[in-house]
Parts: sequence; structure tokens; C-alpha cells
Amino acid sequence: MHETGVAAGRPGPVTVTARKGPTMTMTFAADSAGALPVHVVEAAALDGWLATQPAQVGAWVRASGFAGALGKHLLIPGDSGAPVMVLAGYGTAAQRARGRFHLATVASALPAGTYRIASGLPQPQAEEEALGWLLSAYAFDRYRSQNRTPARLIAPAGVDAPRLEVIAAGEGLTRDLINTPANDMGPDALEAACRDLAQRHGAQATVIRGEALLEQNFPMIHAVGRAAAQEPRLIDLRWGTAGPRLTLVGKGVCFDTGGLNIKPSSSMGLMKKDMGGAATVLGLAQMIMALNLPLRLRVLIPAVENAISAGAMRPGDILPSRKGLSVEINNTDAEGRLVLADALALGAEEDPDLMVSMATLTGAARVALGPDLSPYFTDDAGVAAALEGAAARVADPVWRLPFWTPYEADIEPGIADLDNAPKSGFAGAITAALFLRRFAGDGARYTHFDIYGWQPSAAPARPKGGVGMGARALLAALPEVLDL
Repeated sequence: MHETGVAAGRPGPVTVTARKGPTMTMTFAADSAGALPVHVVEAAALDGWLATQPAQVGAWVRASGFAGALGKHLLIPGDSGAPVMVLAGYGTAAQRARGRFHLATVASALPAGTYRIASGLPQPQAEEEALGWLLSAYAFDRYRSQNRTPARLIAPAGVDAPRLEVIAAGEGLTRDLINTPANDMGPDALEAACRDLAQRHGAQATVIRGEALLEQNFPMIHAVGRAAAQEPRLIDLRWGTAGPRLTLVGKGVCFDTGGLNIKPSSSMGLMKKDMGGAATVLGLAQMIMALNLPLRLRVLIPAVENAISAGAMRPGDILPSRKGLSVEINNTDAEGRLVLADALALGAEEDPDLMVSMATLTGAARVALGPDLSPYFTDDAGVAAALEGAAARVADPVWRLPFWTPYEADIEPGIADLDNAPKSGFAGAITAALFLRRFAGDGARYTHFDIYGWQPSAAPARPKGGVGMGARALLAALPEVLDL
């Protein structure tokens, strides 16, 4: 695949300055000198902990009303009045089961300084809480200064600090890309971000744009994006020369009006996040490359805007696809599966050991599982077992939904091979996944994530805004899935 320039008569690419990732510090403190000790205390263990402390500490804690509640903290002063330690409430096991990254709440509330975990943090939770502390420093500051200096943590004993820093940086990249509005994160800027990532990690990025998509047989990517001011394109990033082949495919719809089946304004407000699949696979790709995993990575991103103009695709149009299947367009707002289909067909031609797509694809997935839980689809029991085990270990929840083959008939309209928007309205996430599976290769080891990519309200380590889903679980599962 070669670099293709802009076809004559089409708008040229604009000059875009790509950001190099989050500007805040999401690393562990290196110097422990003067670090305040943090004692993590469950509510039921507070009295026992106080029994080991000087009387003045107990008097201060009781006078302050601190009871070890989850996410609460208390600075304890010494004789000079300056704080000498911190109590971090860890609540009860039942309370902790209702969330994750509990110490991130404490980290966000502490004054600037350096801290170390002195006691009370269970070792099985150390990595989760340490990562949550790092992620609590994230702030999207591209358009407004946050004027915030986060509390720094000395990496707790027993955690893989460099790995957690890499994961935090990858998550920061994903969040930054999603949070950036479409006027600054169109296909041009998304391409620039991919090129910047490739340059930083010694990868190669090639791009097919505009009319060249038709010439090189990507008709559905072209059809979805041809009405927009910035040309549609397919971005192809490669890294690594040995090991199993992993192909990541991310939906890069930089803004989705719904096309001629235009969305109501209430549904269009968050459509800057419709490239959340691309943002998530790029964050994951950064993690993989920074960790130097022994594999051959390929990232495919169809980058488009689903806009309205004289050239927009219409309801009732029948499109060809790279795989040769014809697709009837019954709703122009079901465009993500179209661009993914051409990219998946390309990826399948190389017969990778694992191919994964990530996309903000269906509202049905959100209705089924809500914003915090990412459904995934796979026919491979080994992949499912590895993902579910990894998700629990790294606090990145996922939930398996079925490629339910009896619903195949719902995506077969009769006039064409496939229907992009079945009229029944039932099982929308499943029928979308079945549509994608048709392009992923017969017998392929294929997994699809239908993510949301957005935190609707602030939670520990996750401010309101763009968020990665499923990437950390997949990263942790790869050694088992690909026998690394």
C-alpha cells in the first residue's frame, strides 16, 4: 500500500499540529524524600489502627469526625502544625465492590506534594489503586488552563511502575483525542495524530485519501465520507517485524451528523466522540509499542466525517464493498459499520493471528449495559476467557455478548447481500456485530468491542469526558491470547 496524494479538484489537506499526548504529569514521583505517609484504613479497622498511635493522633481523628469512609481523607498535623501523615478511608468491601480506583478520589483532593503508601493497602489492589492515582492527574487543558498541580505518589512496593506509567500515557492519549472537538479533530488531525504516534515509536504510517479510495477498492469508506469538507481516508500504521500478527481496527468517524437521516440535536451533541474507537486503538497501540511487546502490530483507521451535501449517500442506495458484498443503506446514520467493513476486509486479507475492532457503534449496547461496561463479541472461547480474567485483574470491565447466528437473517434485506440498519430494532448491538463479522474473514480469530468512550459524570480517576474502554483488558489478555 502506497502513500496517495489528494486527487485533482478536491480540497487539499490542511496543516495540523498534532498534540503529543496529555500535558499533565501522570508518572510516579522518583524522590521519596519528604513524602508524606498515607495510611489506608477500612472503616472497621479504624479503632484498631488508632490504638497503635499516640493519643494526640486519636484525639485529632475523633475531633475531625473521620470514620474511614470510602474516598475520604484526613491530614494529621505534627507538633509544628504541618501535616505528618494522611489517613485515606477505604470503607467496606461492599462499598468498594460498587466502584474502582478508590484512592483516586483521595489523590484528587490532596494538596500538591509527594506521598507514599505506608500501610493498609491490600497487595491485590495495589496496581489498580496506583494506576488510579496516576489517572487522577488527567485534565483536558487544550482550551483552558487547569491551574492544578496534582499530588504525586511514590510507586507502591510490588507494582510494575514503568508499565503503569505507559498505560496511563496511552489512556491519556485516548482521552485527549476524544475530548478534542471536531473542528480540531477532523480526519486531517486524526491522520496527523497517527503520524505523530508512528514517528515517536518507529512505526510506518501510510494513507489512502479521497478518490484513491475508489481506485484501490474501499468504496464504503469513500461513500460515507465523500460529502465532508475533509477527504475520507484509510490510515494504515504498522510496527514490529517478528511475532504473531495483531490487527486493530478503530472507527474514526470524526463527527456524525447522521447523514441525510440527520440526528436530532439532542443526539448530535456528543458526536465528536464518534471516533472513540480510533482513539482507543491508538491509545492501545501506544501501550503496545512503548512496552515493546513481541508482536507485529497493524492499526487500520477509516477516518471520515458523516456529513450532508450534494454528494451524501442516500437511504436506499446500494453500495459495493471491498469484500464484494453489496450493502443496502436503510439508514445513513448506521455509517460506522460501513467504514469498518472495508477496513476489516483489508485486515483479513493478511490473515492475522487476532483481529480486533473497537467502535462507538450502537445505542443498543448502551441500553443493554450502560456507559461503564463495554460489550465485546467473539466466537473464540479462549479469547473470552483471557479477556474476562484480565478485565477483573486490571479493573477494566467488559461483558461478552453473542454473535447470535440465528439473527443473520435480520441483516439480509433481499435486494442486496446485507442491510446496514435492520428495521426490526431488536438486538441492535448483535446485528451490527454480525454485519462486521461478515467482513472479518471466514474462520478468523476476530473480536469486536462496542464501546461508549465517554464518562457521562465524574468518577474516581475518570473526569467527565472521553475515556478508554476495553484497551487495558485487551492489553493484559494479549500474552495469553497470542502466546507471547
